[in-house]
Amino acid sequence: MAKKPVTTRSGRFFRLAGMTASVAGQYAGQRARRIFRSEEDNEGARSESYTRMADQIVDTLGELKGAVMKVGQIASQTQDFLPREFSDALQRLQKEAPPMPFEVIVGQVENELGKPVSELFEYLQETPYAAASIGQVHRARLHDGTDVIIKVQYPGVDESCDSDLKQLRLALKLGGLLKMPKEHVDQLFGEIRVRLKEELDYENEARNLEEFQAFHAKDDWIVIPKVFGSHSSRRVLTMELVEGDHISEVTPERYSQDTINLIGHRIFTMMADQLFRFQCIHGDPHAGNFAYRPDGTIILYDFGCVKKLKPEIVESYRKALISALEEDYAALDQHLIALGARVESQPAVDEAYYAMWRDILIQPFEGDTPYDFARSELHKDVAAKTTTVFKYLDYFKPPVESIFIDRMIAGHYWMMKRLGVQAAFRDELETYLRNASD
Repeated sequence: MAKKPVTTRSGRFFRLAGMTASVAGQYAGQRARRIFRSEEDNEGARSESYTRMADQIVDTLGELKGAVMKVGQIASQTQDFLPREFSDALQRLQKEAPPMPFEVIVGQVENELGKPVSELFEYLQETPYAAASIGQVHRARLHDGTDVIIKVQYPGVDESCDSDLKQLRLALKLGGLLKMPKEHVDQLFGEIRVRLKEELDYENEARNLEEFQAFHAKDDWIVIPKVFGSHSSRRVLTMELVEGDHISEVTPERYSQDTINLIGHRIFTMMADQLFRFQCIHGDPHAGNFAYRPDGTIILYDFGCVKKLKPEIVESYRKALISALEEDYAALDQHLIALGARVESQPAVDEAYYAMWRDILIQPFEGDTPYDFARSELHKDVAAKTTTVFKYLDYFKPPVESIFIDRMIAGHYWMMKRLGVQAAFRDELETYLRNASD
């Protein structure tokens, strides 16, 4: 039998508290048994214990949705935040979002917009168009015949945001899962809280949609849905229905390699324009938030998670990239300090360490030869070197100000890979780095 959805603050608290107690008990038991095992057995048992705890946490987050599920999605992309077993399990949250019952959705729409659904819409489709971490999307039609989609926030999610985050952080701490100093965890959760508060405000998302539409007004190959303010509120957002192909539908039968490569160049241009010119980025770049058309059009959805960047952060990021390309590692070290990614009180990092990472990450930008993202193993090269991070664990910290830049780049890498883009970006990258302020 399916569990009844949790829509109250007290219900969410008790469900999370139960999860926390269970995880803490498992961790304590695992530590106690460690005394009697060999080092090799301990490693296997620890991995097994992490996997078990991770599965339990992920199942709870997926059920509760909201802030905790969104944190899980972010954590799955932040590999230095949590153990590998936990990050792997969290990947499920990018794909699994079981829908809320339709009567809950109808109640939320009517509460927010103050009228019966029948007065607001010609019809509201019961089957969800999409289900995500903090809201659910349904197709509908206005009485004037306009086809729309309605994004409806799950009840109780915004009121429970702060207590959810505190409870999740406690669960991770008591489960021995956090791998960062307390001050860095404070910064990370502080940044996530700010972004979540923005994302939970659909009126803010409506403003973001309008700002990005204005910024991309000259890019006729980018489509961003129009908002219907008359049918929107803080927790309900009604937008025009703009359809395209999900990335899984971008197949050779309908998309030539030339078109895919064109889309790849456009993705790069869009990303670089937002970072260097607009200094405001679409911060949730997973496959479900993008769609494509065979003419090379890119459709952008979901502007709840938008990160406005400080000009000095963008400038430090730009200078760090230039230094890496030029193999000036002393300068790179200083720019990473300015970016907030490197602990200033620690001595300079061995240049060979920087050179190793530079040689891995520069692969898509080497020379004029098109890089085949479909065959890319860059992510595996990165994973193979993650153990080297421990040598410099005290030298670096997650750069909270730029964490969403890294998230954007990683998300676009995976889209390029899934699309099968073949393109050379070195000249385009250097143009942006040299003329970022133009």
